[in-house]
Amino acid sequence: MSGGEVAGILVAVFWAILVSFLAVALARLAQTLRATTRLVADVTEQAVPLLADASAAVRSAQTQIDRVDAIATDVQEVTSNASALSTTVASTFGGPLVKVAAFGYGVRRALGGRKDDMPAGDLRRTVIVGRTVSRREKRKPRGKRD
Repeated sequence: MSGGEVAGILVAVFWAILVSFLAVALARLAQTLRATTRLVADVTEQAVPLLADASAAVRSAQTQIDRVDAIATDVQEVTSNASALSTTVASTFGGPLVKVAAFGYGVRRALGGRKDDMPAGDLRRTVIVGRTVSRREKRKPRGKRD
């Protein structure tokens, strides 16, 4: 055997080993791709019902949000109407009621007499230029001095 023939045999053996390794790698790659395809199919089968349920939940939530929005709008309208009503009532009845109450107080005070307003003893005092004088004391006129 010559050197060229030995070299050819060595190349053929290495080539066969290389092809064997590539065949094993391709077989494992095909197996992995089959498992991945199966997994994707299972996920798709489970995801479609979940997406349908999620879509129904979102639609239901949107319906509830629309209801709450309508209720909030109605409440805002009622609040503005109540505010307008209270303003109208206050302006219509407020002034006359204050006048009636003041008149009633004045009548009661006039009919009750002034002595009922005075407390017992010298509790009410008036300050005149630095000195305290009881309201029951008779004050001297300013212009006349003794």
